[in-house]
Amino acid sequence: MANNSYSGVKNSTMEANHNGEFNCTLKDLRSLMELRGTEGITRIEESYRDIQGLCNRLKTSPVDGLSGQPADIEKRKTVFGQNLIPPKKPKTFLQLVWEALQDVTLIILEVAAVISLGLSFYHPPDAAGGVEDENESEAGWIEGAAILLSVICVVLVTAFNDWSKEKQFRGLQNRIEQEQKFTVVRGGQVIQIPVAEIVVGDVAQIKYGDLLPADGILLQGNDLKIDESSLTGESDHVKKTLEKDPMLLSGTHVMEGSGKMLVTAVGVNSQTGIIFTLLGSGEDDDDDEEEKKKEKEEKKKQRKNKKQDGSVENRKKAKAQDGAAMEMQPLNSDEGAEAEEKKKANLPKKEKSVLQGKLTKLAVQIGKAGLVASAITVIILVVRFVIDTFWVQNLPWIKECTPVYIQFFVKFFIIGVTVLVVAVPEGLPLAVTISLAYSVKKMMNDNNLVRHLDACETMGNATAICSDKTGTLTMNRMTVVQAYIGEKHYKKVPEPESIPSSSLDMLILGIAVNCAYTTKIMPPEKEGGLPSQVGNKTECALLGFAIDLKRDYQAIRNEVPEEKLYKVYTFNSVRKSMSTVLKMADGSYRMFSKGASEILLKKCCKILIANGEPKVFRPRDRDDMVKKVIEPMASEGLRTICLAYRDFPVSDGEPDWDNENDILTGLTCICVVGIEDPVRPEVPDAISKCQHAGITVRMVTGDNINTARAIATKCGILQPGDDFLCLEGKEFNRRIRNEKGEIEQERIDKIWPKLRVLARSSPTDKHTLVKGIIDSTVAEQRQVVAVTGDGTNDGPALKKADVGFAMGIAGTDVAKEASDIILTDDNFSSIVKAVMWGRNVYDSISKFLQFQLTVNVVAVIVAFTGACITQDSPLKAVQMLWVNLIMDTFASLALATEPPTESLLLRKPYGRNKPLISRTMMKNILGHGVYQLIIIFTLLFAGERLFDIDNGRNAPLHAPPSEHYTIVFNTFVLMQLFNEINARKIHGERNVFEGIFNNLIFCSIVFGTFVIQIVIVQFGGNPFSCVALSIDQWLWCTFLGFSSLLWGQVISSIPTSRLKFLKTAGHGTQKEEIPDEELEELEDMDEIDHAERELRRGQILWFRGLNRIQTQIRVVKAFRSSISLYEGLEKPESRSSIHNFMTHPEFRIEDSDTSFLPATKELRSD
Repeated sequence: MANNSYSGVKNSTMEANHNGEFNCTLKDLRSLMELRGTEGITRIEESYRDIQGLCNRLKTSPVDGLSGQPADIEKRKTVFGQNLIPPKKPKTFLQLVWEALQDVTLIILEVAAVISLGLSFYHPPDAAGGVEDENESEAGWIEGAAILLSVICVVLVTAFNDWSKEKQFRGLQNRIEQEQKFTVVRGGQVIQIPVAEIVVGDVAQIKYGDLLPADGILLQGNDLKIDESSLTGESDHVKKTLEKDPMLLSGTHVMEGSGKMLVTAVGVNSQTGIIFTLLGSGEDDDDDEEEKKKEKEEKKKQRKNKKQDGSVENRKKAKAQDGAAMEMQPLNSDEGAEAEEKKKANLPKKEKSVLQGKLTKLAVQIGKAGLVASAITVIILVVRFVIDTFWVQNLPWIKECTPVYIQFFVKFFIIGVTVLVVAVPEGLPLAVTISLAYSVKKMMNDNNLVRHLDACETMGNATAICSDKTGTLTMNRMTVVQAYIGEKHYKKVPEPESIPSSSLDMLILGIAVNCAYTTKIMPPEKEGGLPSQVGNKTECALLGFAIDLKRDYQAIRNEVPEEKLYKVYTFNSVRKSMSTVLKMADGSYRMFSKGASEILLKKCCKILIANGEPKVFRPRDRDDMVKKVIEPMASEGLRTICLAYRDFPVSDGEPDWDNENDILTGLTCICVVGIEDPVRPEVPDAISKCQHAGITVRMVTGDNINTARAIATKCGILQPGDDFLCLEGKEFNRRIRNEKGEIEQERIDKIWPKLRVLARSSPTDKHTLVKGIIDSTVAEQRQVVAVTGDGTNDGPALKKADVGFAMGIAGTDVAKEASDIILTDDNFSSIVKAVMWGRNVYDSISKFLQFQLTVNVVAVIVAFTGACITQDSPLKAVQMLWVNLIMDTFASLALATEPPTESLLLRKPYGRNKPLISRTMMKNILGHGVYQLIIIFTLLFAGERLFDIDNGRNAPLHAPPSEHYTIVFNTFVLMQLFNEINARKIHGERNVFEGIFNNLIFCSIVFGTFVIQIVIVQFGGNPFSCVALSIDQWLWCTFLGFSSLLWGQVISSIPTSRLKFLKTAGHGTQKEEIPDEELEELEDMDEIDHAERELRRGQILWFRGLNRIQTQIRVVKAFRSSISLYEGLEKPESRSSIHNFMTHPEFRIEDSDTSFLPATKELRSD
């Protein structure tokens, strides 16, 4: 650890202090705590002679602890750091505003608005007697200002959204470790202090049930067992002793026993703190640049030195170990260093979400199309003006008239900008923001706390979910589900009446006294929740069994307190059983035993039968029982436990309690129980929904493969008759690594498509699997992977995944920090809700696009042709703005807030390359566009005859607004209004009204827009260039608008497959083109894929050319998105397990090289 750059306290400034005050540096302690077991003991002996020597160096006493002097405590805080993990500084509102402003669509808009605004203030000398319409002139600035207003609106909504979300999340985090206290010895007194006050050198008392608040070394322990699963992922409890493994780590739970520890690392220097810092939570980003440079140089030197001495022996060591250990080889070559230097220069930015990427591309394309249209408009107008003036009229160029000509050109330019403004869909970012914000708010009700907005829509594309077993698919509650009592095998917990009362009393007494008294079932924390299990989960299952049998174990414990237990043989790995001896009132003894059934049954010579009497139990009977009871239970993934007893009569005298072999024989079997961690009742249904929705669910668990397979079958992950793989972590590693122990993508590609269960897996395996699936190119679509995790060890996989789900109840802080969405109820079925919302966001955006583009196409063509033919746009700038801004904004609200339906789960994921605008949508856009253009042009060029009104075309300047142009404007708006109802369906459904009343926002917006339109037309007057219309005219306008719905039915009758000329738009980044031969086979596939394959190579190249910038953003930034301290140092591919992140943040690997070899233990420990 000596060369780590991310220690919470600046190492360099501390060196002087350490040596003056304590003969032990922060670096020494950190590298010591990196070691485990015997390695740690060896280091303590080498460096400090023994633990007493370390205490002396830290100026503390193992008996009396620290003196508790404030000056001493402060000094320790300064030198070794405080026991706090500083939260990541929240972004300020202004920073969020600035981030929101980076949107390409908004940038195009801002530029257009500034140009428009600038030109509106340009008034040359009025030489030609009022060239410009006064109203237009006065209202010129409104256009630019209104566009800027819409931009400000979008930016503020986006920023506010992010800010409130962040605040919400911080509120959730604040409950962590705030009121928590811990017991320490100071000045010989045992006192309780807040966790944040613990310092290096403190002697802390630890007992069963504690969550360790800092790293330390055991000073004295009684049968101490620690659950280190939150750090290592191993579910087995680790026994801590002075002789074998005295290293205690923060964030781990004490499961048994008690003891005292010397605190050696706190806050960001503790093991949990280091991982937190890795995930970018620590405030290390304010390091000086110079310091970073120095560190880099030092590291290069160290690397070269180490290459000479360390690497050969490490390789030998690594080869001696099995396949799993192969990942501990060094990568110290100079080429690595050079590659790293090269890579630093051009690290890509964080990849955008799928939807953002597609929308940005689409916006750029539409913007470019608008730019072309507006440029052509301007050129045509200018050319026409020049030809008309200087050639047809044959006028000479007069110097004095130059300002007038310029003013004409500026007016033409403003018309061009109007066309551009209409072309750019500024409602697009707003629609996305509203849709996501609305979804995120609603997802809270579905137990999804979304931390990153884009995770919501990414979930809609998810093709794979890698789920934990314990706690997500199962309840993380060991429960007795089967029992063999009185010669009868009960497949579910029996009724107490069906068991002989004598057997039942014996059973309950045995369970109550022969389970550790620290294990208990507590009332539920939340109302309506399940009772919480404290202590050993297997014992909790037995106590729960007693409660299910309607008996109160606590009453027995009150009668027989712990002190009255005559002797206890605690459970250990040799005995594989636990026994407790009671002294009865008559002087005899009764011993209760429980343990693994295959071991305990061998020691039974009797068994209680149906009438509660004991019967002889022969080896033959035992073999029968194993076949008929124990094996069937085990095959269902149950853990079998035997409960037995033995009486020692008074006549035999006092037994020799130390002779365990004699004591633990001649038992009478009471019963055998099968214990399982039950599947959550709603999980099988949720998983089958996922499978119908085209999402593969994989289980990644630390449990053994039989239990994992049994649970996977119960959940429906494994279906009978399917072709699937269930692998253990070791086998998985053997299959994916080559002879050198390097991971090869091709090998992973052979495994992952069929893999459904990965058992006995380490956190590294989980990360490798997720990375392998994401990087894979064998599938036609790039896989979008969601991962669930609760332990600290899941951090890397959660960060690497496209969407990381952390558990809100069981999850550690590290897991939550690494995740995108927090499941507040720890329930797999909430993930299905997230998929529904994600797909709904996608569809909402597509609906909005379908509507928006129809408006845009028509408005651009009308403005363009109108300007070219009549030298003035039929739709005035302010009218355009009403159509453009208000209708866009309202429409985005209306269409983006459609609630999701179950039918969203009946289709396959769209995938990253699915075009936003399918061929069906393109058919709708073009169909409605053509219809609207015919109506508008008919009204424009023949309206005065049809309605018998004055011609509005070629009206002289300063002329008041005409009925003619008002009818054109009014019909145009009403057609959009009715087309908004058409836009609710994007897959060619006929019933566009289905579920319309479920969305009140939609109904109120359509109605509201209609009312405002009436107000504008009737009372808008000069500013809106409108004249009040008669009832007849209104009815005609409304009829023409309503006929959009009828026309919609005509369009949906035309099969999309017939319209070969239709193309798709709004693609993600394209991969290789699919050969034409495949097209015939794929003709009958669904429209989405069909549409994708219709793209010919030329078109793909064109898309690529247009969007070179986005196409290059390919690397998924798993960790770096939130790690500022690795700026320019790291690519996620180079990390495979949390321990390796902690060791060597400096080596990198070339993009093309998919194998990655983490750093060695040797590097870590120097």
